[in-house]
Amino acid sequence: MEANLVLSYQSFSKVSMRDIKINTYYKYNKLAYPSTCCVLTKPPHNNHSSNGHVYKDNWFDHLAINHLSQSIQATTGLRNKKSGYEGFVEAARVVYVNFNSTHQANLVIESLQRAFPKPILSLVKMLLPESKWAREYCAIFTTIFFPWLVGPCEVKESEFNGRKENNVVHIKKCRFLEETNCVGMCTNLCKMPSQLFIKDTLGISVNMVPNFDDMSCEMIFGQDPPPLDTDPAFMQPCYKLCKLNNKHQADCNSQIKKKDHLEIS
Repeated sequence: MEANLVLSYQSFSKVSMRDIKINTYYKYNKLAYPSTCCVLTKPPHNNHSSNGHVYKDNWFDHLAINHLSQSIQATTGLRNKKSGYEGFVEAARVVYVNFNSTHQANLVIESLQRAFPKPILSLVKMLLPESKWAREYCAIFTTIFFPWLVGPCEVKESEFNGRKENNVVHIKKCRFLEETNCVGMCTNLCKMPSQLFIKDTLGISVNMVPNFDDMSCEMIFGQDPPPLDTDPAFMQPCYKLCKLNNKHQADCNSQIKKKDHLEIS
């Protein structure tokens, strides 16, 4: 961290710390050198969310974030010059602003298919038919390899068909929701396409249950999500401080409109 002194001596001057020798000699409360008004510092380069949380992304995180961001941009044909998680969120915003809910889900699924090679997913699906082991494996895999996308998460136990299983991923505070501050982007660009993508590629049902009060979320592997017209997530109004309120205007429960019917091929 670089620091500079701002000194009061007739007029302000900016002097580097390494160029100054501090004289500790005082005489009748009078400084031998001009007094220090303040210290200017440059903050370290960390990845901050809009709400102040710091994410210390490592090389793998950066690689994964940029790969998914570029996959979305390549799918839509709409590029942005931002990098890191900011560039990824901007790519998602472009999808949300320019396409209706049907196309949003389709574009995200296509982007995921571009990001994750189909042969590998087909192999995983063949080797992991739905079972207790497969559900628990998916939960553990998510907590290890996807905190860069959703933030810190952990495996939790739940009851599945009368038995205890570690098939739930608890996301403490979703990074994507925290950064976008938009319910519609959560449901349209994360919840809906992720549920469809995981079911189609891995053959495992998953129900994503966001909590819009504390921005946490649970991914319940092996549980079918409820129909759109009864899913509480799609009835939730957006935040008053939604960053896309110009698009949503007064009604920001933009998730899946009745006139939009998902036709996922």
